[in-house]
Amino acid sequence: MLGVGAWKQRMPRRDDALPGREHAILPREGHHVHGRSLLSEAFPDSESVLFGMGCFWGAEHRFWDFPGVLTTAAGYAGGYTPNPTYREVCTGMTGHAEVVRVVYDPKVVSLPALLRVFWESHDPTQGMRQGNDMGTQYRSAIYTSTVAQLAMAEDSARLYQSELQRAGFDTVTTEIALAGPFYFAEDEHQQYLSVHPHGYCGLEGTGVTCMPAPNRLSA
Repeated sequence: MLGVGAWKQRMPRRDDALPGREHAILPREGHHVHGRSLLSEAFPDSESVLFGMGCFWGAEHRFWDFPGVLTTAAGYAGGYTPNPTYREVCTGMTGHAEVVRVVYDPKVVSLPALLRVFWESHDPTQGMRQGNDMGTQYRSAIYTSTVAQLAMAEDSARLYQSELQRAGFDTVTTEIALAGPFYFAEDEHQQYLSVHPHGYCGLEGTGVTCMPAPNRLSA
């Protein structure tokens, strides 16, 4: 028998996932930090990637003022339930990870530079948890918009795995895949640590530096 809460660390089957709803949750306001839209469509010629690093409050904070990042948004990805709510995701029965969508200008910042922030800002070896936050929603994940991005993410994972092994850490458990649907989180979760500067942030890196490889993985 699974221990209390252990079932939340197992992905649900698609047939067991919550049904969700037809209508999407859409942000009512602009970005709390810089006022720009949270919609990726507002930025022609931009690129986007989804990062799961545990609680999305702290994850979004890592990226919203990074040079070249146009906007960020907290949301849900990688699961089955359409248009889930935060409460539903917390049950472990939607299959989603908490993610931050990072929309960036590829002429100003490269994906490898963003990947370095991703790897160094959390512990990607913990499976279905991040620190004291337990459950499938807190898993480490990279969901890419293109096959080219996917290859870069996989390359960076291999490089960082080597660095982590040298430092005595376990195997990287990060889920890396092409992105499916992204669902916005409710307004109260957007830019949470800007609205609540002393709010909870459970992210903590390993202290291991992620050095981009020459050329392909240069920032």
